[in-house]
Amino acid sequence: MYITDLACISPQRTFDNAFFEGEIKVHFGNRYAAVEPGYGELIPAGLLRRMGKAVRMGVGAGLPLIRKTQVDGIILGTANGGLEDCLKFLNQIVDYDEGTLTPTHFVQSTPNAVAGNLALMSKVTGYNTTHVHKGLAFEAALLDAMMLLEAKKLERLLVGSVEEISDYNHNIDFLNGHFKNEDSSSENLLTSNSPGSVNGEGATMFVAESTRNENTLAHIKDVDQLSYPSDDDLEMKLDQFLTRNGLKRPDISSLILGISGDNRTDHLYADFQSKFFPDSNTYTYKNMVGDYPTASAFATWMAVKMLSGHPVPSSCIQNNPSSQRASNVLIYNHYKGVQHSFILLTP
Repeated sequence: MYITDLACISPQRTFDNAFFEGEIKVHFGNRYAAVEPGYGELIPAGLLRRMGKAVRMGVGAGLPLIRKTQVDGIILGTANGGLEDCLKFLNQIVDYDEGTLTPTHFVQSTPNAVAGNLALMSKVTGYNTTHVHKGLAFEAALLDAMMLLEAKKLERLLVGSVEEISDYNHNIDFLNGHFKNEDSSSENLLTSNSPGSVNGEGATMFVAESTRNENTLAHIKDVDQLSYPSDDDLEMKLDQFLTRNGLKRPDISSLILGISGDNRTDHLYADFQSKFFPDSNTYTYKNMVGDYPTASAFATWMAVKMLSGHPVPSSCIQNNPSSQRASNVLIYNHYKGVQHSFILLTP
Protein backbone atom coordinates (compact mmCIF):
# COMPACT_ATOMS: atom_id res chain seq x y z
CA MET A 1 0.00 0.00 0.00
CA TYR A 2 1.60 3.24 -1.18
CA ILE A 3 0.98 6.61 0.47
CA THR A 4 0.76 9.49 -1.99
CA ASP A 5 -0.71 12.26 0.19
CA LEU A 6 -1.46 12.86 3.85
CA ALA A 7 -2.84 15.38 6.33
CA CYS A 8 -2.82 15.66 10.10
CA ILE A 9 -4.59 17.72 12.78
CA SER A 10 -3.10 17.08 16.21
CA PRO A 11 -2.11 18.81 19.46
CA GLN A 12 0.85 20.16 17.47
CA ARG A 13 0.67 22.46 14.47
CA THR A 14 0.82 19.66 11.93
CA PHE A 15 -1.67 20.94 9.36
CA ASP A 16 1.27 22.75 7.69
CA ASN A 17 5.07 22.36 7.91
CA ALA A 18 5.46 24.23 11.21
CA PHE A 19 5.99 21.04 13.25
CA PHE A 20 9.00 19.97 11.17
CA GLU A 21 10.35 23.53 11.17
CA GLY A 22 10.77 23.41 14.95
CA GLU A 23 7.53 25.04 16.09
CA ILE A 24 6.69 22.74 19.01
CA LYS A 25 3.72 23.54 21.25
CA VAL A 26 4.31 22.82 24.95
CA HIS A 27 1.24 21.41 26.68
CA PHE A 28 0.49 21.46 30.40
CA GLY A 29 -1.81 19.23 32.41
CA ASN A 30 -3.24 15.87 31.33
CA ARG A 31 -5.26 16.97 28.27
CA TYR A 32 -3.55 17.88 25.01
CA ALA A 33 -6.17 19.61 22.87
CA ALA A 34 -5.80 19.65 19.09
CA VAL A 35 -4.44 22.75 17.34
CA GLU A 36 -7.00 23.21 14.59
CA PRO A 37 -6.62 25.17 11.35
CA GLY A 38 -9.11 27.71 10.12
CA TYR A 39 -11.89 25.83 8.33
CA GLY A 40 -13.51 28.92 6.77
CA GLU A 41 -12.63 28.25 3.13
CA LEU A 42 -13.17 24.50 3.45
CA ILE A 43 -16.45 24.13 5.35
CA PRO A 44 -19.42 26.54 5.03
CA ALA A 45 -20.01 28.48 8.27
CA GLY A 46 -23.56 27.19 8.73
CA LEU A 47 -22.38 23.60 8.44
CA LEU A 48 -19.27 24.14 10.56
CA ARG A 49 -21.33 25.58 13.42
CA ARG A 50 -23.31 22.35 13.73
CA MET A 51 -20.32 20.00 13.54
CA GLY A 52 -19.00 18.20 16.59
CA LYS A 53 -15.25 18.30 17.13
CA ALA A 54 -14.54 14.81 15.81
CA VAL A 55 -16.48 15.47 12.61
CA ARG A 56 -14.88 18.89 12.22
CA MET A 57 -11.33 17.53 12.54
CA GLY A 58 -12.03 14.50 10.36
CA VAL A 59 -13.54 16.59 7.56
CA GLY A 60 -10.83 19.23 7.98
CA ALA A 61 -8.07 16.64 7.46
CA GLY A 62 -9.76 14.40 4.89
CA LEU A 63 -11.71 16.70 2.59
CA PRO A 64 -8.68 18.61 1.18
CA LEU A 65 -7.09 15.27 0.22
CA ILE A 66 -10.23 14.04 -1.52
CA ARG A 67 -10.58 17.31 -3.41
CA LYS A 68 -7.03 16.94 -4.72
CA THR A 69 -7.27 13.22 -5.52
CA GLN A 70 -10.43 11.30 -6.34
CA VAL A 71 -10.66 8.20 -4.13
CA ASP A 72 -12.72 5.03 -4.50
CA GLY A 73 -13.58 4.59 -0.83
CA ILE A 74 -13.14 5.83 2.74
CA ILE A 75 -11.88 3.71 5.65
CA LEU A 76 -11.47 5.20 9.13
CA GLY A 77 -10.57 3.90 12.57
CA THR A 78 -11.71 5.43 15.85
CA ALA A 79 -12.41 4.47 19.45
CA ASN A 80 -14.12 7.57 20.83
CA GLY A 81 -15.12 9.53 17.72
CA GLY A 82 -18.67 10.83 18.16
CA LEU A 83 -18.76 9.94 21.87
CA GLU A 84 -19.07 13.54 23.02
CA ASP A 85 -22.15 14.12 20.84
CA CYS A 86 -23.56 10.77 21.90
CA LEU A 87 -23.39 11.73 25.57
CA LYS A 88 -24.89 15.15 24.85
CA PHE A 89 -27.79 13.46 23.11
CA LEU A 90 -28.34 11.02 25.98
CA ASN A 91 -28.28 13.90 28.48
CA GLN A 92 -30.86 15.75 26.39
CA ILE A 93 -33.21 12.77 26.65
CA VAL A 94 -33.14 13.27 30.42
CA ASP A 95 -33.14 17.08 30.41
CA TYR A 96 -36.11 17.37 28.04
CA ASP A 97 -37.95 14.32 29.44
CA GLU A 98 -37.80 12.60 26.03
CA GLY A 99 -39.38 15.63 24.38
CA THR A 100 -38.12 17.65 21.41
CA LEU A 101 -34.40 16.92 21.06
CA THR A 102 -31.64 18.50 18.96
CA PRO A 103 -31.18 16.23 15.91
CA THR A 104 -27.57 17.32 15.31
CA HIS A 105 -26.22 15.51 18.38
CA PHE A 106 -28.09 12.35 17.37
CA VAL A 107 -26.82 12.44 13.77
CA GLN A 108 -23.20 12.92 14.90
CA SER A 109 -23.39 10.52 17.87
CA THR A 110 -22.06 7.45 16.05
CA PRO A 111 -18.43 6.67 15.17
CA ASN A 112 -19.20 6.47 11.43
CA ALA A 113 -20.45 10.08 11.36
CA VAL A 114 -17.01 11.27 10.22
CA ALA A 115 -16.75 8.89 7.26
CA GLY A 116 -20.38 9.62 6.41
CA ASN A 117 -19.86 13.38 6.38
CA LEU A 118 -16.74 13.01 4.24
CA ALA A 119 -18.67 10.88 1.76
CA LEU A 120 -21.60 13.32 1.60
CA MET A 121 -19.42 16.40 1.19
CA SER A 122 -17.15 14.83 -1.45
CA LYS A 123 -19.78 12.67 -3.17
CA VAL A 124 -17.63 9.55 -2.77
CA THR A 125 -20.26 6.84 -2.94
CA GLY A 126 -17.96 3.81 -2.88
CA TYR A 127 -16.73 1.61 -0.03
CA ASN A 128 -17.24 3.35 3.33
CA THR A 129 -16.32 1.69 6.62
CA THR A 130 -15.40 2.77 10.15
CA HIS A 131 -13.51 0.36 12.43
CA VAL A 132 -14.11 0.76 16.17
CA HIS A 133 -11.63 -1.51 17.98
CA LYS A 134 -10.23 0.66 20.79
CA GLY A 135 -6.43 0.68 20.56
CA LEU A 136 -6.35 -1.33 17.32
CA ALA A 137 -8.91 0.70 15.36
CA PHE A 138 -6.36 2.37 13.09
CA GLU A 139 -4.50 -0.88 12.50
CA ALA A 140 -7.80 -2.55 11.53
CA ALA A 141 -8.46 0.28 9.04
CA LEU A 142 -4.98 -0.21 7.54
CA LEU A 143 -5.48 -3.96 7.25
CA ASP A 144 -8.87 -3.48 5.59
CA ALA A 145 -7.34 -1.04 3.09
CA MET A 146 -4.38 -3.29 2.33
CA MET A 147 -6.61 -6.29 1.60
CA LEU A 148 -8.88 -4.25 -0.70
CA LEU A 149 -5.95 -2.82 -2.64
CA GLU A 150 -4.13 -6.16 -2.90
CA ALA A 151 -7.31 -7.82 -4.16
CA LYS A 152 -7.46 -5.15 -6.90
CA LYS A 153 -11.03 -4.33 -5.92
CA LEU A 154 -10.18 -0.62 -5.53
CA GLU A 155 -7.22 1.46 -6.68
CA ARG A 156 -7.21 4.46 -4.32
CA LEU A 157 -8.53 4.93 -0.78
CA LEU A 158 -8.70 7.54 1.94
CA VAL A 159 -7.48 5.80 5.11
CA GLY A 160 -7.19 7.44 8.50
CA SER A 161 -8.30 7.90 12.07
CA VAL A 162 -10.04 10.48 14.21
CA GLU A 163 -10.21 10.81 17.98
CA GLU A 164 -11.62 13.46 20.29
CA ILE A 165 -11.32 14.07 24.01
CA SER A 166 -14.74 13.48 25.55
CA ASP A 167 -15.15 15.14 28.97
CA TYR A 168 -17.09 12.17 30.28
CA ASN A 169 -14.72 9.53 28.96
CA HIS A 170 -11.72 11.54 30.12
CA ASN A 171 -13.09 11.67 33.67
CA ILE A 172 -13.77 7.93 33.67
CA ASP A 173 -10.24 7.14 32.49
CA PHE A 174 -8.79 9.66 34.95
CA LEU A 175 -10.60 8.04 37.88
CA ASN A 176 -9.35 4.70 36.57
CA GLY A 177 -5.76 5.95 36.87
CA HIS A 178 -5.00 6.22 33.16
CA PHE A 179 -4.01 9.91 33.32
CA LYS A 180 -1.60 11.74 35.59
CA ASN A 181 -2.63 13.45 38.83
CA GLU A 182 0.32 15.81 39.21
CA ASP A 183 1.10 18.95 37.22
CA SER A 184 3.32 18.08 34.28
CA SER A 185 4.25 19.41 30.87
CA SER A 186 4.94 17.75 27.55
CA GLU A 187 8.61 18.64 28.01
CA ASN A 188 9.03 16.36 31.02
CA LEU A 189 6.28 13.80 30.31
CA LEU A 190 8.61 10.96 29.34
CA THR A 191 10.85 11.46 32.39
CA SER A 192 8.08 11.98 34.95
CA ASN A 193 8.42 8.44 36.40
CA SER A 194 4.85 8.38 37.72
CA PRO A 195 1.72 6.37 36.91
CA GLY A 196 -0.62 7.54 34.17
CA SER A 197 -0.15 9.36 30.89
CA VAL A 198 -1.98 12.29 29.25
CA ASN A 199 -4.99 12.40 26.94
CA GLY A 200 -4.74 13.49 23.31
CA GLU A 201 -6.85 13.83 20.19
CA GLY A 202 -6.57 14.49 16.47
CA ALA A 203 -7.32 13.36 12.95
CA THR A 204 -4.80 11.78 10.55
CA MET A 205 -5.61 10.95 6.93
CA PHE A 206 -3.72 9.23 4.11
CA VAL A 207 -4.35 8.68 0.42
CA ALA A 208 -3.34 5.07 -0.21
CA GLU A 209 -2.88 3.54 -3.67
CA SER A 210 -2.32 0.02 -4.93
CA THR A 211 0.73 0.81 -7.08
CA ARG A 212 3.82 2.96 -6.79
CA ASN A 213 3.89 6.15 -8.87
CA GLU A 214 5.71 9.49 -9.04
CA ASN A 215 3.72 10.83 -6.08
CA THR A 216 4.60 7.98 -3.71
CA LEU A 217 5.90 9.21 -0.34
CA ALA A 218 6.23 5.88 1.47
CA HIS A 219 5.20 2.24 1.36
CA ILE A 220 3.16 0.80 4.23
CA LYS A 221 4.45 -2.70 3.82
CA ASP A 222 2.69 -4.58 6.60
CA VAL A 223 0.65 -4.29 9.80
CA ASP A 224 0.03 -6.80 12.57
CA GLN A 225 -1.58 -6.87 16.00
CA LEU A 226 -2.06 -9.00 19.09
CA SER A 227 -3.69 -8.68 22.51
CA TYR A 228 -2.63 -9.79 26.00
CA PRO A 229 0.72 -11.20 24.82
CA SER A 230 3.39 -12.66 27.05
CA ASP A 231 7.01 -11.65 26.45
CA ASP A 232 7.52 -14.83 24.44
CA ASP A 233 4.36 -14.20 22.40
CA LEU A 234 5.55 -10.70 21.52
CA GLU A 235 8.99 -11.92 20.44
CA MET A 236 7.53 -14.73 18.34
CA LYS A 237 5.05 -12.36 16.67
CA LEU A 238 7.82 -9.84 15.94
CA ASP A 239 10.08 -12.46 14.34
CA GLN A 240 7.20 -13.80 12.24
CA PHE A 241 6.34 -10.27 11.19
CA LEU A 242 9.91 -9.49 10.09
CA THR A 243 10.47 -12.87 8.41
CA ARG A 244 7.40 -12.63 6.19
CA ASN A 245 8.66 -9.25 5.00
CA GLY A 246 12.15 -10.57 4.26
CA LEU A 247 13.80 -8.68 7.11
CA LYS A 248 15.96 -9.39 10.15
CA ARG A 249 16.18 -7.31 13.30
CA PRO A 250 19.34 -5.37 12.23
CA ASP A 251 17.51 -4.29 9.04
CA ILE A 252 15.25 -1.94 11.04
CA SER A 253 16.96 1.44 10.77
CA SER A 254 14.36 3.43 12.72
CA LEU A 255 12.06 2.50 15.56
CA ILE A 256 9.09 4.66 16.61
CA LEU A 257 7.86 3.76 20.11
CA GLY A 258 4.67 4.81 21.89
CA ILE A 259 6.40 5.76 25.16
CA SER A 260 3.75 7.64 27.13
CA GLY A 261 5.30 8.59 30.48
CA ASP A 262 3.37 5.90 32.37
CA ASN A 263 5.91 4.12 34.56
CA ARG A 264 3.64 1.07 34.79
CA THR A 265 3.93 0.20 31.09
CA ASP A 266 6.84 2.16 29.58
CA HIS A 267 9.22 -0.63 30.56
CA LEU A 268 7.61 -2.65 27.76
CA TYR A 269 9.01 -0.19 25.22
CA ALA A 270 12.41 0.04 26.92
CA ASP A 271 12.74 -3.74 27.01
CA PHE A 272 11.55 -4.04 23.40
CA GLN A 273 14.15 -1.55 22.17
CA SER A 274 17.10 -2.85 24.21
CA LYS A 275 16.37 -6.52 23.53
CA PHE A 276 15.48 -6.46 19.83
CA PHE A 277 16.78 -3.21 18.29
CA PRO A 278 19.66 -1.81 20.37
CA ASP A 279 21.33 -0.18 17.34
CA SER A 280 18.28 1.39 15.70
CA ASN A 281 17.45 5.09 15.78
CA THR A 282 14.58 5.47 18.25
CA TYR A 283 11.85 8.11 18.22
CA THR A 284 8.88 9.03 20.41
CA TYR A 285 5.65 10.91 19.69
CA LYS A 286 3.24 10.73 22.61
CA ASN A 287 5.09 13.55 24.35
CA MET A 288 3.91 15.63 21.38
CA VAL A 289 0.27 14.50 21.05
CA GLY A 290 -0.67 12.51 24.15
CA ASP A 291 -1.83 8.92 24.51
CA TYR A 292 -5.11 7.96 22.86
CA PRO A 293 -6.42 4.79 21.19
CA THR A 294 -5.44 5.68 17.61
CA ALA A 295 -2.20 7.53 18.41
CA SER A 296 -0.33 5.10 16.14
CA ALA A 297 -1.88 6.99 13.21
CA PHE A 298 0.17 10.04 14.21
CA ALA A 299 3.27 7.83 14.40
CA THR A 300 2.52 6.59 10.88
CA TRP A 301 2.14 10.18 9.65
CA MET A 302 5.50 11.01 11.25
CA ALA A 303 7.13 7.94 9.68
CA VAL A 304 5.89 8.88 6.20
CA LYS A 305 7.28 12.38 6.68
CA MET A 306 10.62 10.92 7.81
CA LEU A 307 10.82 8.64 4.79
CA SER A 308 10.02 11.53 2.45
CA GLY A 309 12.95 13.55 3.81
CA HIS A 310 11.61 15.73 6.62
CA PRO A 311 13.90 16.10 9.66
CA VAL A 312 12.46 14.77 12.91
CA PRO A 313 12.09 17.43 15.65
CA SER A 314 14.66 16.99 18.42
CA SER A 315 11.87 16.56 20.99
CA CYS A 316 10.96 13.27 19.28
CA ILE A 317 14.46 11.79 19.24
CA GLN A 318 14.95 9.19 21.96
CA ASN A 319 18.18 7.66 20.67
CA ASN A 320 20.07 8.51 17.49
CA PRO A 321 23.26 6.43 17.08
CA SER A 322 23.21 6.64 13.29
CA SER A 323 22.82 9.64 11.00
CA GLN A 324 21.80 7.53 7.99
CA ARG A 325 18.47 8.28 6.35
CA ALA A 326 15.53 6.14 7.47
CA SER A 327 14.95 3.05 5.33
CA ASN A 328 12.93 0.41 7.21
CA VAL A 329 10.77 2.06 9.89
CA LEU A 330 8.99 -0.05 12.49
CA ILE A 331 6.24 1.43 14.69
CA TYR A 332 5.55 -0.46 17.91
CA ASN A 333 2.63 0.71 20.02
CA HIS A 334 0.40 -0.67 22.75
CA TYR A 335 -2.78 0.67 24.29
CA LYS A 336 -2.97 0.33 28.08
CA GLY A 337 -0.50 -2.56 27.92
CA VAL A 338 -3.17 -4.81 26.38
CA GLN A 339 -3.47 -4.23 22.62
CA HIS A 340 -0.13 -4.30 20.79
CA SER A 341 0.63 -3.52 17.15
CA PHE A 342 3.42 -3.34 14.55
CA ILE A 343 3.39 -1.16 11.45
CA LEU A 344 6.25 -1.46 8.93
CA LEU A 345 7.06 1.31 6.45
CA THR A 346 9.70 1.54 3.74
CA PRO A 347 10.55 4.25 1.14
